[in-house]
Amino acid sequence: MKDYKKIYEEWLSNPYFDEATKAELRAIADDDNEIKERFYMDLEFGTAGLRGIIGAGINRMNIYVVRRATQGLANYIIKQGGATKGVAIAYDSRRMSPEFADEAARTLAANGIMAYKFESLRPTPELSFAVRELGCIAGINVTASHNPPEYNGYKVYWEDGAQFTPPHDKGVTEEVLAIEDLSSVKTMTASDAKAAGLYKVIGAEIDDKYIANVKAQVVNQDAINKMQEDITIVYTPLHGTGNIPVRRVLNEIGFKHVHVVPEQELPDGEFPTVSYPNPEAEEAFTLGLGMAKKLDADLVLATDPDADRLGVYVKDSKSGSYIPLTGNMSGSLLCEYVLSQKAAKNQIPEDGEVVKSIVTTNLVDAVADAYGCKLVECLTGFKWIGQQILKEEDTKKGHYMFGLEESYGCLIGTYARDKDAVSASVALCEAAAYYKTKNMTLWDAMVAMYEKYGYYKDAVKSIGLKGIEGLAKIQNIMETLRANTPEEVGGYKVVSARDYKLDTIKDMAAGEVKPTGLPASNVLYYDMNDGAWMCVRPSGTEPKIKFYYGVKGTSLEDAESKSKVFGEAVQAMVDSML
Repeated sequence: MKDYKKIYEEWLSNPYFDEATKAELRAIADDDNEIKERFYMDLEFGTAGLRGIIGAGINRMNIYVVRRATQGLANYIIKQGGATKGVAIAYDSRRMSPEFADEAARTLAANGIMAYKFESLRPTPELSFAVRELGCIAGINVTASHNPPEYNGYKVYWEDGAQFTPPHDKGVTEEVLAIEDLSSVKTMTASDAKAAGLYKVIGAEIDDKYIANVKAQVVNQDAINKMQEDITIVYTPLHGTGNIPVRRVLNEIGFKHVHVVPEQELPDGEFPTVSYPNPEAEEAFTLGLGMAKKLDADLVLATDPDADRLGVYVKDSKSGSYIPLTGNMSGSLLCEYVLSQKAAKNQIPEDGEVVKSIVTTNLVDAVADAYGCKLVECLTGFKWIGQQILKEEDTKKGHYMFGLEESYGCLIGTYARDKDAVSASVALCEAAAYYKTKNMTLWDAMVAMYEKYGYYKDAVKSIGLKGIEGLAKIQNIMETLRANTPEEVGGYKVVSARDYKLDTIKDMAAGEVKPTGLPASNVLYYDMNDGAWMCVRPSGTEPKIKFYYGVKGTSLEDAESKSKVFGEAVQAMVDSML
């Protein structure tokens, strides 16, 4: 632990820090715990770069921490010989996002590195696209995705358009940590940077190319043409970046009845209509569902603030109600739709691959197998799916067909290397049009999938444990499970145990051990009988530990019942360790 009081005093006395920052810190002078939380450690890089509460301190998101992170990135880029390639920068609708993006651009420019900054807020997948389109060495996206309004973040992308992976993540982190004196970071004014030709504002040209690539993923335009007047869509961008691109693409490919939730249409970093802007949460759909019922809409879509995650409710024509699809469900449904359409046109190559994270439903394994595609598993975080695309390109082995993760994200093409809720929104509307030509709703299509492959039910329990004490509890849970593999959970016997930190897969009956074949990560995974499984990992972006699990039933009711029992067993196991 750092000497937090010493660093606190340094921030108060150093003329480098502005007066507003000092005033904020003086206001907590009598709160030792708050000072400790802000200064006991540096805000660290997780699976997505920096993410934290906005405020003064080294363990908070502020212009000084952003400058330091950017200086570390610049130092690494220079050592990699990539300074002439430049860095693309995007940002979302959150508090301080434009300011942080500008600070990053000015620090890069002060280091002689061209910054290509978007003129206004843009979706995460467009930043991923821009990195490759502009031939940049790296990208920066200022966003905290679906976190509450007090958060912001800073994601780093590498030249392949994916969030950085080894060795670059480690290399950048080491450079950032080597900067102990924040006042040593380089910066310059925006006007000087632009005059030097090192700060370029980008916009419409990249937008047009990105949109063209999203439209190119449509696999059945005929279905859209037939049903464009008969499909009613309700959409909410949840005060974020999706509003313009989602509506633009849907309009350009022909959908005539797209209704946007007015209260959630415009960007607003306070997210006034929701406690936090997460399309996984039921409350995010309250306004959209009210609108959908009045319009008798076919589906309701919600994208998170940086438009990489998509939530959806689909209409059940039998009951008239709207049913939520989890990320596992919507991802599997889209995988089935895209592969079935491509199979009908003989467009699935022999080396076709479907890529998913290890915590994603086994339903997609069955879908991939049905269409003759290899199922490739990777660690949690879409950057690993992006890395698999790069591997396929570099080795000329494997052909990417679809990628998804359970956290409401998927990617259909390879134009971007991060999950794309703009594209997923379009694909779900296209699928709705196609199934409507068969007199089916998207819910009918989901049930048909279950009947074809089995009734898979997946869930996740997120246990929030904040602060220093929470961090210790999370570590204790992982260490306890690592040392004591459970024999059974919820009535299911553990058949094999994977430890991705130790790179082992242990067959519990035979005692045989083999490697996982994936990079080291603090994750435990248990394969169980009858298609059940459980995975445990600390979140890389939030103070939580997550228990993912899945079961397979003989009907929707049976799967639901089995999942409930399993979830109760998981909770009891967690309670015993806290």
